[in-house]
Amino acid sequence: MPHLVMDYSGDHLGRDRVAGVIEQLAITAAATGVMQAADIKVRARGFDDYLVAGRRDSFVHLAVFMLAGRTPAQKEALSIALRQTLVEHCPDIVSLSVDIRDMDPVAYKKRLKGA
Repeated sequence: MPHLVMDYSGDHLGRDRVAGVIEQLAITAAATGVMQAADIKVRARGFDDYLVAGRRDSFVHLAVFMLAGRTPAQKEALSIALRQTLVEHCPDIVSLSVDIRDMDPVAYKKRLKGA
């Protein structure tokens, strides 16, 4: 169920690098033990129009959406690990950030089509 959604400055982090970054983010997330590898969904969106503190500085922002229930310590460890992965794989990017979001398990609804 967890969703990792990476927004990035398209003119600084080319599509040729994105696949490797999101793959590594999934590996890192699973390695923390906060979520299971088989449940992780990762996607990336490049932006052509953006400002960072009023300038066109490069950025990667990772939003992690999970059903509520993890402890603050688990969420902090996940955030730190994911940020470190971004630092290692995006050393040239000016702004790197991670945000962990709890989703309401009562309000979240999902449908999977049978195989």
